[in-house]
Amino acid sequence: MKEKAVSFHKEAVEALDVGLRRYMLNVFFQMSLGLIVTAVVGLGISNSTTFMTLLFSTSLVPLALFVVPFGISIYLTARISSISSNRARTLFLVFASCLGASLSSIFLVYTDASIVYTFFVTSSMFLSMVVYGYVTEKDLTGVGSFLIMGLFGVIIAGLVNLFTRSSAADFVISVIGVVVFTGLTAYDAQVIKSYYLNSDSPEVNEKKAIFGALRLYLDFINLFLYALRFLGNRRS
Repeated sequence: MKEKAVSFHKEAVEALDVGLRRYMLNVFFQMSLGLIVTAVVGLGISNSTTFMTLLFSTSLVPLALFVVPFGISIYLTARISSISSNRARTLFLVFASCLGASLSSIFLVYTDASIVYTFFVTSSMFLSMVVYGYVTEKDLTGVGSFLIMGLFGVIIAGLVNLFTRSSAADFVISVIGVVVFTGLTAYDAQVIKSYYLNSDSPEVNEKKAIFGALRLYLDFINLFLYALRFLGNRRS
């Protein structure tokens, strides 16, 4: 009887591990798909004089390209449990497309070599923190709460620096932003891992994966942008 109980427990753990790995791989696949869409849209628009003129001839279009993704992220957060996984994925890709369009100017501001270099540096930092968040047994809740407070501080400091335009402050804000989003990546990886339940249906797990992909996508994009501010070389 005891041997049967041990065998059942072992099978349950193995099933959980397999399901969890499949779920996390799906999260990374969805996130990677979003990043690819962002890069393709951003690079495509930056290479089109017509599109760049249409986008940045008025301040209303860039503003809309930030407002729309913000609205989508709020909607997904509030309705992820009630909408279908296909709709959630579509909204996520629309989100990634809008963000790609709004970030297209970085291809004109920074050299291609420095963008690629920053991307690989960001990817290395990002992946190491995701792995840490996934495998660590330490509860990162306290660290996550502290980093979220730090994020609000970075946002406020960034808004203030829009008026003061201090290069020294901009450098400090960028460094702190990198530290904050590096830590948040590990925290979010742990939170996303905790979303998984072996008893969930494939549809529910798919929606959880998409929502998790959105969180990691935002961590990567912000980490990349903050790193680019002091690693990127501006075009002459």
